[in-house]
Amino acid sequence: MKLATDIGGTFTDLVYLDEASGELGTTKSSSTPPNFAQGILDTITKANLDAKAVAHFVHGTTVVINALTEHKGAKTALITTKGFRDVLAIARANRPDIYNLRFKKQPAFVPREYRYEVEERLDYKGEVLTPLNEADVAKIAAELKAEGIEAVAVAFLHSYANPVHEKYCAELLKKHLPDMFVTSSSDITKEWREYERSNTAVLNSYVQPVASSYVQNLENALRDMGVKSGLHIMKSNGGTNTFELSKQQPIHLVESGPVGGVIGAKAIGDLIGEKNIITMDVGGTTAKTSLIEDGVVKFTTNYYIEKDPFNPGYPIKVPVVDIVEIGAGGGSIAHIDDAGALKIGPQSAGAVPGPACYGQGGDKPTVTDANLVLQRINPDYFLGGQMQVDPELSKKAYTPIAESFDVSVEEAALGVVRLADANMVNAIKLVSVRRGYDPRDFALVAFGGGGAMHAASLAKELNIGKVIIPFATGTFSALGMLMTEPMQDFIRTKVLPGDENGLAQVRDILTEMNTEAADFMRAAGYPEAKFSFKPYIDMRYVGQEHTVRVPADELNLAKLESQFHDLHEQAYTFRLESPVQFVNYLVTITVSQDPVDLSRFKPKAGNNAKPKAQRQVYFEGGWQDTAIYERSDLPLGQKIAGPCIIEEPQTITVVHKGMQAWIDEIGNIVIDTGVGHER
Repeated sequence: MKLATDIGGTFTDLVYLDEASGELGTTKSSSTPPNFAQGILDTITKANLDAKAVAHFVHGTTVVINALTEHKGAKTALITTKGFRDVLAIARANRPDIYNLRFKKQPAFVPREYRYEVEERLDYKGEVLTPLNEADVAKIAAELKAEGIEAVAVAFLHSYANPVHEKYCAELLKKHLPDMFVTSSSDITKEWREYERSNTAVLNSYVQPVASSYVQNLENALRDMGVKSGLHIMKSNGGTNTFELSKQQPIHLVESGPVGGVIGAKAIGDLIGEKNIITMDVGGTTAKTSLIEDGVVKFTTNYYIEKDPFNPGYPIKVPVVDIVEIGAGGGSIAHIDDAGALKIGPQSAGAVPGPACYGQGGDKPTVTDANLVLQRINPDYFLGGQMQVDPELSKKAYTPIAESFDVSVEEAALGVVRLADANMVNAIKLVSVRRGYDPRDFALVAFGGGGAMHAASLAKELNIGKVIIPFATGTFSALGMLMTEPMQDFIRTKVLPGDENGLAQVRDILTEMNTEAADFMRAAGYPEAKFSFKPYIDMRYVGQEHTVRVPADELNLAKLESQFHDLHEQAYTFRLESPVQFVNYLVTITVSQDPVDLSRFKPKAGNNAKPKAQRQVYFEGGWQDTAIYERSDLPLGQKIAGPCIIEEPQTITVVHKGMQAWIDEIGNIVIDTGVGHER
């Protein structure tokens, strides 16, 4: 049996696949902060599964991102090259908005008094200029112990070119402080950029005690339940790690949960012939969007947390699926700011106390409450009737907003839904228009507990003609995790000329990296026969700072140059006749797994289903008589016209007037929005 769990701010999702019978099952339980692992155990118990039958377990966790955004990590120190103590404070001069007078550089995760210098120096080629001073390291180790430091990061100048000093320093620290969590920046990434690499090492150290304890406790609990093997955690790059590797490098889990849905959307697209996809995952706390072009998931090594128009954010220099995340989930709280404007989030009601309708003491109006006021959500069918919600509490929560704007409670709720939609539209533009893509050339795949409620209106606003609501949509990120494979990225930096001599060196570098990758995965216990390698090269024009990542399956100079020019023009709207350079080299190694055969999940055939009910639902223009369908009743190919709502235990799909919806050959809901152009 394969099993995947995904922890969200409000619910913990579980999907299991019994490979013998072909049964695919899903369930949800309320998340259980601060002991989130309990929510996983609750879902396994609720699904009545035999834990001993689980041969493959994948988990998506928010423990790392929560520790970072809430600044609840370990007491951390940084050891760096003499003269570079302030690299974290100096950071970059870049501003998200150069004219924003409210901009403020964020404080470093490590205060200055815990940033230490040692005498050592390499040049940019990695050659030793000054040997590592062992006495400096011993002295610092004593200070770390005296200060009660829990974790330390080691980040030396030019260690990406030669990690010898970092590794020796880490060995000395472990000798003096055997219980200390130690991170070497070169173990996380060998890509240049001193500040970004140092900050990544610091953040790995900062979360390592928390993440390591969480992973170990979860492992112990699963073992006690009877799960004996195959434990994996979802990584931010779209692959998985073993539990043991995740304890060592938890920074790779920063977007552990959200990427599962992107991988699932790609699998759905491959099956139905949709190669260009924009994903929209609306959960309890956030909405997340990503883009898949020509069947390829986009990822980046320029990822930031806490970045907004007022703050530069903190860089994390590891491969992350390119996701834009905003505070617009079902639990996001609507409020009026000091200027009298209506706002949503980033504050969330979470699982406790939850939206006002939960009746658990929360009295703030949320997006879920808004959809309940509009009667899009049926209060008697929330989570399939397993959870009671009270629409009167939602109306009460929205009364202050309605009175502030002198409108009805329904108009206030509709305004919040429209604002949430607008925020999601802007997020989609960030992964599409801002990167040179036209949203009209893509299908929108929406999932999560709230994705199907908002998808049709988002598509209409962006002139996207096709919306796909996959089966198991309420737990789709967990389903996507079942389709993932163990994956590890290796990256190096060496600036080389973009000519045949440079390409010859690139071949040697990639060959060495393939060997390094294979050795790493063998040591982790994976069978070599299942290894596959995907190479990339970051290229740029001579004199440029930024690079463009180019697939390097074929090391042909003319082809690489042509790809680079095309990708550069797509991203930046121009190309040059200037010579090019090779800068970074990335190899992704994947361990192939038996695929999940989604084609087996056929919708039922039969006569057209009739609405199970009619009810008044509030749309633009007021109340409308709306047909209500049960998703499981809809046969293959039946077309239903909007306005209508398709209910299922874990979510609802809203189909607006002028749109059509039907069930496709693998059970997805497909919505023709009536807008867009020929794709």
